[in-house]
Amino acid sequence: MTALRGLWPEMQDTCTSLGLMLSIVLFMGLARVVSRQQLNGPMAHAFVLEFLATFQLCFCTHELQLLSEQEPLHPTWPLTLIYFFSLVHGLTLVGTSSNPCGVMMQMMLGGMSAETGAIRLLAQLIGALCSRYCMGALWSLGLTKYHVSERSFVCRNPIQVDLPKAVIIEAVCSFIFHSALLHFQEVRTKLRIHLLSALITFLVYAGGSLTGAIFNPTLALSLHFKCFDEAFLQFFIVYWLSPSLGILLMILMFNFFLPWLYDNHTTNKKE
Repeated sequence: MTALRGLWPEMQDTCTSLGLMLSIVLFMGLARVVSRQQLNGPMAHAFVLEFLATFQLCFCTHELQLLSEQEPLHPTWPLTLIYFFSLVHGLTLVGTSSNPCGVMMQMMLGGMSAETGAIRLLAQLIGALCSRYCMGALWSLGLTKYHVSERSFVCRNPIQVDLPKAVIIEAVCSFIFHSALLHFQEVRTKLRIHLLSALITFLVYAGGSLTGAIFNPTLALSLHFKCFDEAFLQFFIVYWLSPSLGILLMILMFNFFLPWLYDNHTTNKKE
């Protein structure tokens, strides 16, 4: 009984954080419904939806990061939360990417115009920064013992390896995730969302202790804004250039190298 009483404050804090995340998901969902009804222009519609999606993703990830720093009842608890909220985002953020690399991939494959891509990138940047400042204001209320405003003013450097390894890890994570995103399009929606959520959880498990396994430039900016201010070049290379490099390598492999290899093999067999 005494042990349960000792755990109860921790459970309250966890439930409060989970409640905040679910509340923002519901609020952003309501905002998307209203925007679809009120906005007519395709550009304005794309901007608002991408802004809301990025805000939701960054907000929930801030709170998930805070939960992961607590002492969980079971070591798999943070991974369970990552899987669950990846499912939630996959179900609620359909039609948006919340990731500049996803926009880049669509533009390079010809699925999105440069104008639409620029609008979406701007919306993602604003959404990421707004979520960060909103989290700072929320944490200052002290709803749980882990909600302290000082978190917003401290650089919590997630890079635990040297620069070349960090670049490789983020590039590989981006390559794997966006390859799956591209090639899972033919899979049924319900199954695809579970597969992508499992993949995200695995990538975070594999690389989270090394670089955070973020592979999303705007999310990295929102989570580690102070680190970008203190060590801009390092974070720019790891969290902006590396995921972009992963996307570029993925497109070169699947759209150019593998088709060329297949055509060359077919030609040699005919000869």
